[in-house]
Amino acid sequence: MWGTLASSMQENVTVTGNKIKGKLKPLTEGQLVTDWGEGYFLALHYTNNDPAVTSIKVGLNPSASSMEPQELDEDMNSVMKITDKDTQKLLVISSNGTVTDTDTYDLSELELEE
Repeated sequence: MWGTLASSMQENVTVTGNKIKGKLKPLTEGQLVTDWGEGYFLALHYTNNDPAVTSIKVGLNPSASSMEPQELDEDMNSVMKITDKDTQKLLVISSNGTVTDTDTYDLSELELEE
């Protein structure tokens, strides 16, 4: 993703219920670092199991860049810079055009590799 293998960013990342666990590795070079600066990045792949859902947006709250959640494109992948795993939450906003649901995921159990 963005020219960086997910295995270079993280290992053993799992989503269980509304918690995301695993180890994030620091990035110090590559396109992600050029665009967003050195730090920890979380890469995730999403699956839409509801054919009625026509829009899925993902983002962090709070977002270090004040960026609103972004629409997933056809590859259904996201990469986000984690600046404070204890206060940031991952938001997944899905909509069928009429009803919008927001799921919130806790990042506090992510481990940051030194």
